[in-house]
Amino acid sequence: MRGWWREIAGLVLPVACGGCGRPRTELCPSCAAVLTGAEAGPRRVRPSPEPAGLPVVHAVAPYADAVRELLLAHKERGALTLARPLGGALAMAVQAAAGGGDGSSAAPLLLVPVPSSRRSVRARGHDPTRRIALAAAARLRSLGRRARVVPVLRQRRYVADQAGLGARGRLANLSGALEVVPGGERLLRAGRVVLVDDLMTTGASLAEAARALGAVHRPFIPELPHGFPGGSAQHGFEQRAAAVIASSPASFELNRNSSGTWIVAGGER
Repeated sequence: MRGWWREIAGLVLPVACGGCGRPRTELCPSCAAVLTGAEAGPRRVRPSPEPAGLPVVHAVAPYADAVRELLLAHKERGALTLARPLGGALAMAVQAAAGGGDGSSAAPLLLVPVPSSRRSVRARGHDPTRRIALAAAARLRSLGRRARVVPVLRQRRYVADQAGLGARGRLANLSGALEVVPGGERLLRAGRVVLVDDLMTTGASLAEAARALGAVHRPFIPELPHGFPGGSAQHGFEQRAAAVIASSPASFELNRNSSGTWIVAGGER
Protein backbone atom coordinates (compact mmCIF):
# COMPACT_ATOMS: atom_id res chain seq x y z
CA MET A 1 0.00 0.00 0.00
CA ARG A 2 2.80 2.40 0.91
CA GLY A 3 4.53 1.78 -2.44
CA TRP A 4 1.22 2.33 -4.28
CA TRP A 5 0.74 5.75 -2.67
CA ARG A 6 4.29 6.69 -3.62
CA GLU A 7 3.57 5.83 -7.25
CA ILE A 8 0.43 8.03 -7.22
CA ALA A 9 2.26 10.89 -5.50
CA GLY A 10 4.96 10.80 -8.15
CA LEU A 11 2.32 11.42 -10.81
CA VAL A 12 0.58 14.40 -9.21
CA LEU A 13 3.23 16.23 -7.18
CA PRO A 14 5.89 18.57 -8.60
CA VAL A 15 9.10 16.71 -9.37
CA ALA A 16 12.74 17.62 -8.96
CA CYS A 17 15.89 15.88 -10.10
CA GLY A 18 16.78 13.19 -7.60
CA GLY A 19 20.46 13.92 -8.06
CA CYS A 20 20.75 17.70 -7.82
CA GLY A 21 17.26 19.01 -7.06
CA ARG A 22 16.74 20.83 -10.36
CA PRO A 23 12.98 21.44 -10.67
CA ARG A 24 10.54 19.96 -13.18
CA THR A 25 12.55 16.87 -14.05
CA GLU A 26 13.11 13.61 -12.21
CA LEU A 27 16.58 13.29 -13.72
CA CYS A 28 18.40 16.18 -15.35
CA PRO A 29 20.82 15.63 -18.27
CA SER A 30 23.89 16.34 -16.14
CA CYS A 31 22.99 13.80 -13.47
CA ALA A 32 21.95 11.28 -16.12
CA ALA A 33 25.39 11.58 -17.71
CA VAL A 34 27.09 10.96 -14.36
CA LEU A 35 24.80 8.01 -13.64
CA THR A 36 25.64 6.29 -16.90
CA GLY A 37 29.38 6.80 -16.48
CA ALA A 38 29.55 8.99 -19.57
CA GLU A 39 33.25 9.75 -19.06
CA ALA A 40 34.59 6.24 -18.52
CA GLY A 41 31.79 3.67 -18.71
CA PRO A 42 31.57 0.50 -16.63
CA ARG A 43 34.75 -0.55 -14.84
CA ARG A 44 35.86 -3.43 -12.67
CA VAL A 45 35.89 -2.40 -8.99
CA ARG A 46 37.63 -4.06 -6.04
CA PRO A 47 37.37 -3.21 -2.34
CA SER A 48 40.41 -3.02 -0.14
CA PRO A 49 40.67 -5.31 1.72
CA GLU A 50 39.01 -7.66 -0.74
CA PRO A 51 36.92 -10.40 0.91
CA ALA A 52 37.58 -14.01 -0.01
CA GLY A 53 35.19 -15.31 -2.64
CA LEU A 54 34.26 -11.92 -4.04
CA PRO A 55 33.17 -12.28 -7.67
CA VAL A 56 34.50 -10.06 -10.43
CA VAL A 57 32.45 -6.87 -9.94
CA HIS A 58 31.73 -4.15 -12.48
CA ALA A 59 30.29 -0.73 -11.64
CA VAL A 60 29.27 2.27 -13.70
CA ALA A 61 29.96 5.20 -11.37
CA PRO A 62 31.42 6.11 -7.97
CA TYR A 63 28.95 6.32 -5.11
CA ALA A 64 29.21 10.07 -4.59
CA ASP A 65 27.38 13.32 -5.20
CA ALA A 66 24.54 12.95 -7.72
CA VAL A 67 24.78 9.15 -7.96
CA ARG A 68 24.58 8.80 -4.19
CA GLU A 69 21.56 11.12 -4.05
CA LEU A 70 19.79 9.23 -6.85
CA LEU A 71 20.26 5.85 -5.15
CA LEU A 72 19.09 7.24 -1.80
CA ALA A 73 16.12 8.98 -3.42
CA HIS A 74 14.99 5.69 -4.92
CA LYS A 75 15.81 3.48 -1.94
CA GLU A 76 14.89 5.64 1.04
CA ARG A 77 12.72 8.49 -0.23
CA GLY A 78 10.36 6.57 -2.48
CA ALA A 79 11.32 8.09 -5.83
CA LEU A 80 10.26 4.90 -7.56
CA THR A 81 10.25 6.37 -11.07
CA LEU A 82 14.05 6.50 -10.82
CA ALA A 83 14.11 2.71 -11.08
CA ARG A 84 14.12 2.94 -14.87
CA PRO A 85 17.25 5.12 -15.30
CA LEU A 86 18.96 3.31 -12.43
CA GLY A 87 18.11 0.03 -14.12
CA GLY A 88 19.58 1.35 -17.36
CA ALA A 89 22.84 2.08 -15.55
CA LEU A 90 22.84 -1.36 -13.96
CA ALA A 91 22.25 -2.93 -17.38
CA MET A 92 25.49 -1.34 -18.58
CA ALA A 93 27.38 -2.90 -15.68
CA VAL A 94 25.73 -6.27 -16.33
CA GLN A 95 26.83 -6.19 -19.96
CA ALA A 96 30.39 -5.45 -18.89
CA ALA A 97 30.30 -8.21 -16.27
CA ALA A 98 28.88 -10.74 -18.72
CA GLY A 99 31.35 -9.88 -21.47
CA GLY A 100 28.86 -8.36 -23.91
CA GLY A 101 27.11 -10.57 -26.44
CA ASP A 102 25.03 -9.90 -29.51
CA GLY A 103 21.68 -10.99 -28.12
CA SER A 104 20.30 -14.09 -29.79
CA SER A 105 23.60 -15.98 -29.96
CA ALA A 106 24.54 -15.29 -26.33
CA ALA A 107 23.38 -17.27 -23.32
CA PRO A 108 20.42 -15.71 -21.47
CA LEU A 109 21.47 -13.44 -18.63
CA LEU A 110 20.08 -14.38 -15.24
CA LEU A 111 20.15 -11.40 -12.90
CA VAL A 112 20.24 -12.59 -9.27
CA PRO A 113 19.57 -9.72 -6.84
CA VAL A 114 21.26 -9.61 -3.46
CA PRO A 115 18.20 -9.92 -1.19
CA SER A 116 17.04 -7.24 1.21
CA SER A 117 15.79 -8.21 4.65
CA ARG A 118 12.05 -8.47 5.12
CA ARG A 119 12.09 -5.74 7.74
CA SER A 120 13.86 -3.27 5.43
CA VAL A 121 11.40 -4.05 2.62
CA ARG A 122 8.52 -3.41 5.02
CA ALA A 123 10.09 -0.18 6.27
CA ARG A 124 10.73 1.16 2.76
CA GLY A 125 7.53 -0.14 1.22
CA HIS A 126 9.42 -1.74 -1.67
CA ASP A 127 12.48 -3.83 -2.54
CA PRO A 128 14.81 -1.35 -4.29
CA THR A 129 17.39 -3.85 -5.55
CA ARG A 130 14.80 -6.14 -7.09
CA ARG A 131 12.97 -3.19 -8.67
CA ILE A 132 16.18 -1.91 -10.26
CA ALA A 133 17.09 -5.43 -11.40
CA LEU A 134 13.74 -5.77 -13.17
CA ALA A 135 14.33 -2.44 -14.92
CA ALA A 136 17.83 -3.57 -15.92
CA ALA A 137 16.51 -6.82 -17.39
CA ALA A 138 13.90 -4.87 -19.37
CA ARG A 139 16.60 -2.56 -20.70
CA LEU A 140 18.79 -5.50 -21.74
CA ARG A 141 15.86 -7.10 -23.57
CA SER A 142 15.21 -3.84 -25.40
CA LEU A 143 18.82 -4.04 -26.61
CA GLY A 144 18.27 -7.56 -27.95
CA ARG A 145 19.87 -9.45 -25.06
CA ARG A 146 17.83 -12.20 -23.44
CA ALA A 147 17.65 -11.39 -19.73
CA ARG A 148 15.44 -11.99 -16.74
CA VAL A 149 15.53 -11.59 -12.98
CA VAL A 150 15.90 -14.79 -10.96
CA PRO A 151 15.38 -13.92 -7.26
CA VAL A 152 16.65 -17.23 -5.87
CA LEU A 153 18.53 -15.90 -2.81
CA ARG A 154 17.01 -15.33 0.60
CA GLN A 155 18.20 -14.63 4.12
CA ARG A 156 18.26 -17.79 6.23
CA ARG A 157 18.93 -16.11 9.58
CA TYR A 158 18.82 -12.74 11.29
CA VAL A 159 21.29 -10.14 10.01
CA ALA A 160 22.10 -7.07 12.07
CA ASP A 161 22.02 -3.56 10.62
CA GLN A 162 25.25 -3.06 8.68
CA ALA A 163 25.51 0.65 9.51
CA GLY A 164 28.55 1.37 11.60
CA LEU A 165 30.22 -2.00 10.94
CA GLY A 166 33.65 -2.17 9.35
CA ALA A 167 34.79 -4.67 6.74
CA ARG A 168 35.46 -7.47 9.24
CA GLY A 169 32.24 -6.82 11.11
CA ARG A 170 30.20 -6.97 7.92
CA LEU A 171 31.81 -10.22 6.86
CA ALA A 172 31.06 -11.77 10.25
CA ASN A 173 27.51 -10.40 10.22
CA LEU A 174 26.77 -11.87 6.79
CA SER A 175 28.74 -15.12 6.99
CA GLY A 176 26.37 -17.97 6.18
CA ALA A 177 23.38 -15.63 6.13
CA LEU A 178 22.10 -16.36 2.61
CA GLU A 179 20.80 -19.47 0.91
CA VAL A 180 19.24 -20.48 -2.40
CA VAL A 181 15.50 -21.09 -2.23
CA PRO A 182 14.21 -24.63 -2.94
CA GLY A 183 14.13 -25.18 -6.68
CA GLY A 184 16.50 -22.29 -7.30
CA GLU A 185 19.33 -24.49 -8.49
CA ARG A 186 17.25 -25.61 -11.47
CA LEU A 187 16.55 -22.00 -12.46
CA LEU A 188 20.24 -21.13 -12.33
CA ARG A 189 21.04 -23.65 -15.07
CA ALA A 190 19.15 -21.69 -17.70
CA GLY A 191 21.80 -19.09 -18.51
CA ARG A 192 24.68 -16.85 -17.46
CA VAL A 193 24.33 -15.85 -13.82
CA VAL A 194 25.21 -12.28 -12.81
CA LEU A 195 24.77 -11.17 -9.20
CA VAL A 196 23.35 -7.64 -9.02
CA ASP A 197 23.07 -4.96 -6.36
CA ASP A 198 22.76 -1.20 -6.32
CA LEU A 199 26.00 -0.54 -4.42
CA MET A 200 29.24 -2.21 -3.38
CA THR A 201 31.49 -0.95 -0.62
CA THR A 202 33.26 -3.63 1.42
CA GLY A 203 32.05 -6.43 -0.87
CA ALA A 204 30.70 -8.50 2.04
CA SER A 205 27.19 -8.82 0.62
CA LEU A 206 28.35 -9.92 -2.83
CA ALA A 207 30.90 -12.35 -1.39
CA GLU A 208 28.23 -14.01 0.76
CA ALA A 209 25.80 -14.11 -2.18
CA ALA A 210 28.46 -15.78 -4.34
CA ARG A 211 29.14 -18.31 -1.58
CA ALA A 212 25.45 -19.18 -1.33
CA LEU A 213 25.19 -19.66 -5.09
CA GLY A 214 28.36 -21.72 -5.16
CA ALA A 215 26.92 -24.09 -2.56
CA VAL A 216 24.36 -25.36 -5.07
CA HIS A 217 25.51 -24.21 -8.50
CA ARG A 218 28.87 -24.40 -10.21
CA PRO A 219 28.62 -22.25 -13.31
CA PHE A 220 29.74 -23.70 -16.64
CA ILE A 221 30.11 -22.35 -20.16
CA PRO A 222 30.57 -24.15 -23.48
CA GLU A 223 34.05 -25.03 -24.65
CA LEU A 224 35.90 -21.94 -25.81
CA PRO A 225 37.01 -21.89 -29.46
CA HIS A 226 40.60 -22.72 -30.39
CA GLY A 227 42.83 -19.70 -30.19
CA PHE A 228 40.67 -17.94 -27.56
CA PRO A 229 42.96 -16.36 -24.94
CA GLY A 230 43.10 -18.61 -21.90
CA GLY A 231 40.71 -21.07 -23.49
CA SER A 232 42.49 -24.26 -22.46
CA ALA A 233 42.79 -23.14 -18.84
CA GLN A 234 39.15 -22.08 -18.55
CA HIS A 235 37.50 -24.90 -20.48
CA GLY A 236 34.06 -25.56 -19.00
CA PHE A 237 34.35 -23.05 -16.14
CA GLU A 238 32.82 -19.62 -15.82
CA GLN A 239 34.05 -17.16 -13.21
CA ARG A 240 31.32 -15.76 -11.00
CA ALA A 241 30.37 -12.21 -12.04
CA ALA A 242 28.56 -9.35 -10.38
CA ALA A 243 27.33 -5.90 -11.40
CA VAL A 244 26.42 -2.83 -9.37
CA ILE A 245 25.49 0.71 -10.25
CA ALA A 246 28.02 2.34 -7.95
CA SER A 247 31.04 1.63 -5.81
CA SER A 248 31.91 3.33 -2.55
CA PRO A 249 33.25 6.89 -2.39
CA ALA A 250 35.37 6.00 0.64
CA SER A 251 38.98 6.14 -0.50
CA PHE A 252 37.94 5.96 -4.16
CA GLU A 253 40.80 6.20 -6.61
CA LEU A 254 41.73 5.09 -10.10
CA ASN A 255 44.17 2.20 -10.20
CA ARG A 256 46.76 3.59 -12.60
CA ASN A 257 48.18 0.13 -13.23
CA SER A 258 44.96 -0.87 -15.00
CA SER A 259 42.75 1.53 -16.92
CA GLY A 260 39.81 -0.80 -16.39
CA THR A 261 39.88 -1.01 -12.59
CA TRP A 262 38.67 1.20 -9.78
CA ILE A 263 39.94 0.50 -6.26
CA VAL A 264 37.53 1.24 -3.43
CA ALA A 265 37.76 0.84 0.31
CA GLY A 266 35.35 0.94 3.20
CA GLY A 267 31.79 2.23 2.92
CA GLU A 268 28.19 1.39 3.57
CA ARG A 269 27.31 -2.01 2.23
